[in-house]
Amino acid sequence: MFLKLGLTSFGGPVAHLGYFRDEFVVRRRWLDEPAYADLVALCQFLPGPASSQVGLAIGLSRAGYLGALAAWTAFTLPSAIALVLFAYGVEALGGLANSAWLHGLKIAAVAVVALAVLGMMRGLAPDRPRATLAVASAVIALAVPTAAGQVAAIAPGGVAGLFFLHSAQASAAPASLPLTVSRWEGAAALAAFFLLLLGLPLLATQSGSLPLQLFDSFYRSGSLVFGGGHVVLPLLQAEVVPRGWVSNDAFLAGYGAAQAVPGPLFTFAAYLGAVIGGWGTAALCLIAVFLPSFLLVVGALPYWETIRRKALAQAALKGVNAAVVGLLLAALYHPVWTAGITDAKDFALASMAFLLLFMWQAPPWLVVILSAVGAGALAML
Repeated sequence: MFLKLGLTSFGGPVAHLGYFRDEFVVRRRWLDEPAYADLVALCQFLPGPASSQVGLAIGLSRAGYLGALAAWTAFTLPSAIALVLFAYGVEALGGLANSAWLHGLKIAAVAVVALAVLGMMRGLAPDRPRATLAVASAVIALAVPTAAGQVAAIAPGGVAGLFFLHSAQASAAPASLPLTVSRWEGAAALAAFFLLLLGLPLLATQSGSLPLQLFDSFYRSGSLVFGGGHVVLPLLQAEVVPRGWVSNDAFLAGYGAAQAVPGPLFTFAAYLGAVIGGWGTAALCLIAVFLPSFLLVVGALPYWETIRRKALAQAALKGVNAAVVGLLLAALYHPVWTAGITDAKDFALASMAFLLLFMWQAPPWLVVILSAVGAGALAML
């Protein structure tokens, strides 16, 4: 069942959640509506890809940890394999520098990220305080274009949320999740999450091992993604491009291609791993970027009913979500805009791509293909 969803779930995390509801609530009735809504609320509260986390939790509820692993594998592998094959295809075609259709993928990325910024601004920064936080976060991220700059942009958002976005009463929790994870298991998962988050940078620095450095970079990126899969773009770009592991052109071409495949956007990590070192490195990067999601879902489940009722926790999350809108806004300028829009033709093509996405509700995969074809046609004029 999850394999079918992994092969057909186009449209991003919001669409994925709709597919899950139709399959597991309406058709199979594994969950009722309140329990599914509660599960979605938990996964949106946590950093990481919400749709993949919901799938993990559903698999966990049906068949324990092996069920969670099976659900994640089936939902993730189709898009991961497609992106790895794309990476090998790009290499076989002789690189990126003079390829017009690959430049079209970068132009498509401009439209996709612009639409993501617009949608996230409406949902996560709809008022003056949160819009101000978003812009401040973008300024910090652009001023300090490193992984440390990403953290420096997110953390103040949470603190500001505590002071300026606090409401007197948190929303009620209508239902309990149909999942049985003990508090001991949850505490062990959270301990593992923080141990890896804090310990991997030290081990990677001391050992000088490239696989360990890659695992650290992708694990840290997967740990800091609030607000949707598109936010992984600036985090991964800050990790892999400045170090010379992946060129900026290859990074954006792969990001554009990731819009044309079904499944979670986090499988973009498999593409980057394939560019860096082939199939084995792709698997390493893919596991590293998703591992925080698994640990956090298992770790949060026993405590979620208590946490979600806390007004302070909700206020901090509002501030963090506003800050990540700013991260994506900064990424829209650099590297997406600066690499994708080089002349008036590029701007015209990006405008048409945005029109198709925003007004005509065209599927992203179709817009990506049309952008690649359009860039190739423009190059011949």
